[in-house]
Amino acid sequence: AVFWFKGVSVGRIVVKVTVCNAADLSKTRTFDALVDTGASLLTLPAAWKSDFGNFSETRKAQAELADKNIKEIEIAGPVSIQIEGFQKIFSEVSFIDMGATNGTYEPLLGYIPLEQTGVLVDMLGHRLKAARYLDLK
Repeated sequence: AVFWFKGVSVGRIVVKVTVCNAADLSKTRTFDALVDTGASLLTLPAAWKSDFGNFSETRKAQAELADKNIKEIEIAGPVSIQIEGFQKIFSEVSFIDMGATNGTYEPLLGYIPLEQTGVLVDMLGHRLKAARYLDLK
């Protein structure tokens, strides 16, 4: 998450995430991801898709970006997602054509995997913490 106060960025939360193709556990990747509570899915660069081999299910979707542009994404899974320090979940990821900054991509960790994992965003401490309970309300 990027936090803004009077138009100034005051912090970002970046966490280590490991993703594995649930159908082929040898196809795995560990990376740093930016926590983005405005995004829904774990979004990875399309350039990484081949690292995960063949997925059991894929589909195309339209996604609205923060700049209001619409882009086609590919949603694939099932995958296991492990946010460092928290329980592993099984879900899906999205792939999008994204530019690299200085040769580095910035995957986005959205609210769906955060909620599935039982993670809360501590905006004051600029960190993630475990929820006491999953929210079923």
